[in-house]
Amino acid sequence: MTRFLFRGAMAGTLALTMVSAGAQEMSEKRVETHTDWSVFVETDPPQCWIVSAPKETVNTKDGRVVSVKRGEIMLFANYQPDRGPGPVISLTGGYPYADDSTVSVVIGEDSFELFTLAEDDAATPWPENEYTWPEPSDDARLLAAMKRGTTAVVTGRSARGTVTKDTFSLFGFTAALEDAEKRCGG
Repeated sequence: MTRFLFRGAMAGTLALTMVSAGAQEMSEKRVETHTDWSVFVETDPPQCWIVSAPKETVNTKDGRVVSVKRGEIMLFANYQPDRGPGPVISLTGGYPYADDSTVSVVIGEDSFELFTLAEDDAATPWPENEYTWPEPSDDARLLAAMKRGTTAVVTGRSARGTVTKDTFSLFGFTAALEDAEKRCGG
């Protein structure tokens, strides 16, 4: 399992802003859809992102399936030309993550462990003294897995102890990513 931080805390800010703004505002900025992934463009500041919602969500507590209320659950890739080359991968889980927890992402035979922001619902943290930035190869490995995979299974733990397992389709990911890169990749 590879353990790393996402580069670019701005992706977390973007993800949280988009969740707060709601789906209606997002739909006004959608420029294209590729199978299960949508492409969005923002002009101020210039940025492009792709996003998908999970196809399946299972919530458990103490080993039993439970019904819980969650906010929007989304997986993103973001390009911001003024912040360097992209994309930056991020996600929102729809709830505040447990303190000092991680989110696992499994794509085929590859697995990744992502740090979280405990006070928010994003797995897009900023660097802290005890952590180091990932090697570029870690980012490349995650992107490569997403491009060749069919699903990404994301598992996290909420501040209330609920374990969530969200399955995202990766069909259309590569086409959407290439579209966003053409529009904003620099």
